[in-house]
Amino acid sequence: MIEGLHLSAVTTDNTTSPGTGSNRTQSGLARAWPGLRGFLGWWLDALASWLPQRVRAVFGLGQQRLLLRRQADDLVLAMTLPVQPGEPALRDLAELPWDAIEGEQEPLASLLSPRIANLPRWLVLPARSGLRRRLQLPAAAAERLREVLGFEIDRQTPFAANDVFYDARLIGRRVDGQIDAELVVVPRASLEAAVAALGPALGATLSGVDMADAEGRPLGVNLMPAAQRRRRRDPRAAWNIGLVSVLLVAAAAGLWQIRANREAAADAFETETKRRAKQAQKVADEKRLLVDTVEGLRFLQETRNGRPTTVEVMDELSRLLPDGTFLEKVSVEGEKVMIIGLSSEAASLVERLRPSKLWKAPQLTGALMPDQAKGKDRFTISADLVVIQPRTANKPARGQKARPEGAP
Repeated sequence: MIEGLHLSAVTTDNTTSPGTGSNRTQSGLARAWPGLRGFLGWWLDALASWLPQRVRAVFGLGQQRLLLRRQADDLVLAMTLPVQPGEPALRDLAELPWDAIEGEQEPLASLLSPRIANLPRWLVLPARSGLRRRLQLPAAAAERLREVLGFEIDRQTPFAANDVFYDARLIGRRVDGQIDAELVVVPRASLEAAVAALGPALGATLSGVDMADAEGRPLGVNLMPAAQRRRRRDPRAAWNIGLVSVLLVAAAAGLWQIRANREAAADAFETETKRRAKQAQKVADEKRLLVDTVEGLRFLQETRNGRPTTVEVMDELSRLLPDGTFLEKVSVEGEKVMIIGLSSEAASLVERLRPSKLWKAPQLTGALMPDQAKGKDRFTISADLVVIQPRTANKPARGQKARPEGAP
């Protein structure tokens, strides 16, 4: 696998004028790059999975890490072994007394083989060191997941954003278009103390800080600030840059020739397309306005005819409520009616209102409140208005255009 390799593609829009072609091409590349990068990573991982484990380790395709974990008074060393892409397994290497790593300039160089000693070193904190919060987010947040979840620290955790180190990871994608993500935070003081406990020599060699889950496996996040991470130089970076440069020059030369040959035709085609598009848009807007107006009037009329009016509700209440009942408020909101008042027969009002055909399911909302001054009980009753649904015959069939009332 060629680490750090980035491929770019340049496309020419035959309908784009010379003045706007560059901006549109750059905007298209910016939108397509996250998907291209994900496809490239999946493709390289799939190719690497066909190679034996030893071959992947030699060529740096295994993405192995040297994990450091403190357990009581020992330093536990482990190494990740990618059995399948995205599913790293762990292999324990050694348990060293904590005193054995203090005071040495390079405490692990003399204890491990050069290949393992040169792997990126990660400190793994125990699960109790931080907090994990699982959230559901729109799919668009996946491209900037860490930045988006950074704004959720104050609401999802008891810490302020400046008091913690955090990272985010994508758990999965849901069928409804959302994603499951997890916010992982560790108090700043706890992480700094854990790194300082390793000593300045070993702490300076860390490439990241991860946190273990309930089963002791690393989550795959990096809680270490970017400024403190040790950067390892890729020995193949120069070859990658040269290869990418050659590809870009060849692609640019070929595409430039194609663009020069079709530039005149593209300008003429764009002018004609814009003229026809304006005509089509005008006709579509007028048609949409007419359809929306007819459908809106029809909906308002059917809704008005199928719902009891306020006058009908008040008349029904005056007919059903007994003498000695006083109304303080009658509220009709949507398909709900709420009645508040005083009555000497408050307990029987629900049964008196039940036979009405204007509403259904009347019920007391809350307890009756005695009013000692007036000698009555204060009540609150709510009910659902009976709404007659529009007839299905009035709805246009699928694919049939709506026509105004009385139209031939």
